[in-house]
Amino acid sequence: MKGQKIIIKKVKKVSGEGGHGGSWKVAYADFVTAMMAFFLLLWLITMVSPEKRARVANYFKHYSVFEQSGSSFMEKSSEVFNEAGQNMESLTGETANTQKMKAEQFSSSLKTDLENKLGDIQDQVMIEVFEGGVRIQLVDKEGNPMFNLGSAKPTSLLLSIMKVIGDNIKDLPNPVTIEGHTDSLAYKSSGYSNWELSTERALSTRKELELSGLDPGRLVKIAGYADTIPYIKEDKTDQRNRRVSVILSFAGR
Repeated sequence: MKGQKIIIKKVKKVSGEGGHGGSWKVAYADFVTAMMAFFLLLWLITMVSPEKRARVANYFKHYSVFEQSGSSFMEKSSEVFNEAGQNMESLTGETANTQKMKAEQFSSSLKTDLENKLGDIQDQVMIEVFEGGVRIQLVDKEGNPMFNLGSAKPTSLLLSIMKVIGDNIKDLPNPVTIEGHTDSLAYKSSGYSNWELSTERALSTRKELELSGLDPGRLVKIAGYADTIPYIKEDKTDQRNRRVSVILSFAGR
């Protein structure tokens, strides 16, 4: 119409921070949250005792979303984490006290058997009960070494001791670790050191245990430590540092 003002309105569109708007921020935040939860779970797993991990694993192993929909894991947390919870023995195998008691019984029985069959050799066979297992250490003594000098060939003394130990552990289910150790005296042969010597002695010990009936499937670790873990810490050249250790695990048995 003549004389009427024409008003033109311009609308400026905001692009929304790129072609995808701000949705990437939400996705990124979800990702970071999920990763934080994942690493928190890993940390919690390392902090929780093996018995409690076993109970949690058992809970989720038998959990059914159809039978238990609408219920929360937290509702049963006291049952799952309670040391005295229902069926704890069936979920964890044994209590720590039971494990310790079995370890002490085995230690006492082995000491008696060694004394009856080999006489008084307690100064060369050290049997120690520690949390989770039993450590048997066979150490050298002047005139009575466990291996020929500078060699992984066992002496008759070691063979006799390993026969008694093998008879005592061959029918047990416990995992076995074997370690070899030396003193700090340098090995003169070039290209061959206490690392090789300690490892080969551990392997020789393994062979003798297997000949006595040990199931190879029970072996979880065989290692040589040279002189890095001395038995006589104040004197790393002491001959008693030359030894092999047989370790039985009683944790979770």
